[in-house]
Amino acid sequence: MPHVVTQSCCSDASCTYACPVNCIHPTPDEPDFHTAEMLYIDPVDCVDCGACVSACPVDAIKHYSTLTAQESVFADLNADFYREPRPRPLLAPPVPALQVRSGADLRVAIVGSGPAAMYAADEILTIPGARVRMYERLSEPYGLARFGVAPDHQRTRRVTRQFDTIREDPRLELILGTQVGVDVTHEELLASHHAVVYAVGASTDRRLDIPGAESSCSATEFVAWYNGHPDFADRAFDLSQPNAVVIGNGNVALDVARILTMDPEALAGTDIAGYALDALRRSKIEEVTVVGRRGAEQSAFTVGELIGLCSTPGVDVVVADEHLDSLPDSDPRADILRGATPRAGSRNRRVVLDYLLSPTAIDAGSVRFVRNELVPAPDGSMRVKPTADEHAIDAGLVLTSIGYRGVPVPGLPFDEASATVPNTSGRVQGMRRTYVTGWIKRGANGFIGTNKSCAQETVRSLVDEYNAGRLLGAPV
Repeated sequence: MPHVVTQSCCSDASCTYACPVNCIHPTPDEPDFHTAEMLYIDPVDCVDCGACVSACPVDAIKHYSTLTAQESVFADLNADFYREPRPRPLLAPPVPALQVRSGADLRVAIVGSGPAAMYAADEILTIPGARVRMYERLSEPYGLARFGVAPDHQRTRRVTRQFDTIREDPRLELILGTQVGVDVTHEELLASHHAVVYAVGASTDRRLDIPGAESSCSATEFVAWYNGHPDFADRAFDLSQPNAVVIGNGNVALDVARILTMDPEALAGTDIAGYALDALRRSKIEEVTVVGRRGAEQSAFTVGELIGLCSTPGVDVVVADEHLDSLPDSDPRADILRGATPRAGSRNRRVVLDYLLSPTAIDAGSVRFVRNELVPAPDGSMRVKPTADEHAIDAGLVLTSIGYRGVPVPGLPFDEASATVPNTSGRVQGMRRTYVTGWIKRGANGFIGTNKSCAQETVRSLVDEYNAGRLLGAPV
């Protein structure tokens, strides 16, 4: 097993194109690419050439001999992915060579500067003579790659080095502190560019609709606060009580639970905001309960994120036996959680993973829940059914982490159900010369690197329309 993909995998798939023997999967051409938690290297077919190591933007690929004790589980995860035979189609080139008609001087405006925007710019700039002007509302670029990644996830944050390289292209002009729709209009962008690409992400959270929900805060606001996002720098969070509750159990939920319970001194020297570090040093929180409405098997967090939480020094991860017993032996989370069982008498801070609970109200100092049970549905899946049993958990701080949601973009159509801009392969429906990429295109799913293949599809659509003469009206 020469090389292994580890926790910080961002799924940008650069490694799959670099591999000379097609042993890293799923690739962007495979149907499970967008749902896979990470990519995996076949330990049998890997020829130890190291091409994938050089291609990875976040240093997620390591030689098996250099794995730490906490990372050794990733060797098993990589191998387990190939236990059963799977088709391995030959990987197509990342993007067919983009070519525009003779004498073209393609000019594109991109709204946003997060991963989807940077990957779109990178694709456009492969075209000789193409130019990109990027508009960012904030005073710093890179969106969630800068303000959404936990400060102690240093390897994941290294993807911004790739974005720095893209910015160095003199044909890319980044305009900070400018909001499209306020400082400049869509029509003005169309007047000076052949096309406009919106990469504005999903900028709000899904909200709870229960009594007292207004007294809670979203976990993504908390993440933005400790990462120094200027919109949230003045926020205050109650860290004065021993107990906190996080509703939802995805990766963001585990991130905030870890930040709330780890030794603040371990965050010193990271990119955490100074005011947040000071607040965490004064924090009285001793226990954070992360609550999911379904069972442990349906946990929304990835295995990599769980490993990161369970290996945090000074933090115990606690799961009731009844929930542990519900995990099948084939689920790698079972062994990880059993291995994290705290020692008797431990005085560490605690993260409790609780399940089968739906919030019904938030009162002063506590959250009320109804217990659920799982019942089989006609399609074979398990559905949640509330019982008559109620339960309350003390909490001075309540954070909700139940997903991101896109918001309407002025002047563009919007689908309320999916919270996306209706599009066909990135082309905005009913609008000329207007495109979308990233979460506003496909919904809030995938990882940082998933935006790369998404941007490639949008740029291909844009170039096809340019070559067909359908991007008329802009300067040439």
